[in-house]
Amino acid sequence: QVQPVESGGGLVQPGGSLRLSCAASGSIFSVNAMGWYRQAPGKQRELVAAITSGGRTNYADSVKGRFTISRDSAKNTVSLQMNSLKPEDTAVYYCNVVAGIKASWGQGTQVTVSS
Repeated sequence: QVQPVESGGGLVQPGGSLRLSCAASGSIFSVNAMGWYRQAPGKQRELVAAITSGGRTNYADSVKGRFTISRDSAKNTVSLQMNSLKPEDTAVYYCNVVAGIKASWGQGTQVTVSS
């Protein structure tokens, strides 16, 4: 069973930056994709960014140009560099790992953007 573990959340002022990291451990044979989702209070969980084993990336329109996803396939880690943060980026951010046909979720890390 794959277990993603997130780190790096916190409180930041508007315009600031944060870096989230996720390490996947467990019975990992073939990781197809890794990504980040977020869920704000009262809203559905949404895709923020994802990266495939081949390095192809996908971003939500709301974060394009501000967030960058990167991956270390050898270590099964994925990071999300978030710049120019806005109050509307406030949410719990979840790491998602797709290995084979199974998707696993981390427990989430809170990101709060506020002055």
